[in-house]
Amino acid sequence: MAGEVVLLDFWPSMFGIRVRIALAEKGIKYQYKEEDLKNKSPLLLEVNPINKQIPVLIHNGKPVCESLIIVQYIDEVWNDKSPLLPSDPYQRAQARFWADFVDKKVFGAAQKVCSTKGEEQEAGKKEFLETLKTLEVELGDKPYFGGDTFGYVDLSFITFYSWFHAYEVVGNINIEVECPKIIAWAKRCMQKEAVAKTLPDQKKVYEEHVSRLRKMFVSE
Repeated sequence: MAGEVVLLDFWPSMFGIRVRIALAEKGIKYQYKEEDLKNKSPLLLEVNPINKQIPVLIHNGKPVCESLIIVQYIDEVWNDKSPLLPSDPYQRAQARFWADFVDKKVFGAAQKVCSTKGEEQEAGKKEFLETLKTLEVELGDKPYFGGDTFGYVDLSFITFYSWFHAYEVVGNINIEVECPKIIAWAKRCMQKEAVAKTLPDQKKVYEEHVSRLRKMFVSE
């Protein structure tokens, strides 16, 4: 079941960070291979020829692609440790719905904040904060999205926390003022060793990645 585990990834990727947290939660040892996304390795192109994207988990020579699918795979294969998805089919379906919401709505709006300016960015900021407020309603008064324990939705969303400083600087917003429950939840997640040791520093993400991308692609 264990065998050889290799992860092709890129350090600030919120999608790759998901897989790293899942592996840490399960206590799985793996070989990490950093990808240069401007010069993708032959291995990445070989194991993910369709999307040519990270992350890719290679388990005993067999590749698994797309972060949420990888996390589900990890949960199913290493099912004797720290379950990430609920055992109840309805609760599991709900967890998958909200993880999908994060991928489609939160990421889409966050991209607009980071990669646009002017009216388009203003619309993106509004959309981004609305998605966070929707998640605040879903969280309610629960410690985590699934209830009392850190799970699939938390893992899917907490990786964006490493980008929050970038969103605030680029978008001139204060997420804690707008969405205090989300920040309180994020700080709760950060108390978990697997999360705290995996998420890259927020300022590093902004200074070494986001600010460079904006200089390259967004004319001020």
